[in-house]
Amino acid sequence: MSTDRPVKPLKVALFGSGRIGQVHARNIADHPDLELAWIADPFIDGARTLAAETGAIAVESADEVFANGDLDAVVIGSPTSTHVDLISRAMARGVAALCEKPIDLDIERALACRDAIKGNNTPLMLGFNRRFDPHFAAIQSRVAAGEIGRLEQLTIISRDPAPAPAAYIATSGGIFRDQSIHDLDMARFFVPDIIEVSATGANLFCDYIEEAGDFDSVVITLKGRDGELVTITNSRHSAFGHDQRLEAFGSEGMLSAGNVTPTTVRKYGAAGTEESDAYLPFFLERYAAAYRNELDSFAKAIRAGIPCSPGFDDGLQALALANAAEESARSGRAVRIENSVKIGQP
Repeated sequence: MSTDRPVKPLKVALFGSGRIGQVHARNIADHPDLELAWIADPFIDGARTLAAETGAIAVESADEVFANGDLDAVVIGSPTSTHVDLISRAMARGVAALCEKPIDLDIERALACRDAIKGNNTPLMLGFNRRFDPHFAAIQSRVAAGEIGRLEQLTIISRDPAPAPAAYIATSGGIFRDQSIHDLDMARFFVPDIIEVSATGANLFCDYIEEAGDFDSVVITLKGRDGELVTITNSRHSAFGHDQRLEAFGSEGMLSAGNVTPTTVRKYGAAGTEESDAYLPFFLERYAAAYRNELDSFAKAIRAGIPCSPGFDDGLQALALANAAEESARSGRAVRIENSVKIGQP
């Protein structure tokens, strides 16, 4: 008869009870190796509602969270302006952290955070959940295994179903740091060493985005050190729904992932063939599995005491690429990464 004691679930605190916080809260509550112990949000009513659903304790401040000696991990789904402080506090306490992107809108603050936590081996994951999407992850794994020979071109298409509200756009950091940053990280998932960025932007359909000084449509071209070409197409709207596609083209073939629908049912008739279902409505539905897989990877890294992937440096690299893309779009010139952003070790 085994005398092994059952392993207690890791105690987790969640920062933020908004849209993304709700996703994380339910996933943590459902995970067999995690216990959602606290939900912190200065807008306490939201935290209390979510706590009542998940069995957690609602608190207003980070101080109340970090005062708990049995805290194992935090998930940071609060506004971007809070990320650097919460990462720093978690690392100082030796508490593992999963933080939503971006680290910060200001790369200098992100670099200062990097310097402050240098040498700290506490697990720290950046929330680029699309690396954990089963479709995209499968393609990346097969490309890495050499199934299509040398990767030559990567095409990423990411279009939202409708523009975000004006208030969100005003504080988002712009399309490159808000929307494109996911795809820039996806590009690095396949081509880690990007040396050049070119981008162009346009205002085609949304007046309040233009009034905010931002673009509603962009196209980005990246060049890898070995000559690989990556094209990213982003739009803040799509008449046919959330458009998420990826294509990897190599010397010996191609792998692609199309849009996802609730079912694979198609109608065949005299008028032709058509899909019956609309695409999944937005990222919460499209990437539901990715969020669950991301959290599971985080929990396993904590248990194993190993670095998380994607990590802090991946967050810095994606932010640097987003900044370079905006610089290119504003200036009309390609931006060489080595000469424009200081993301190496100090």
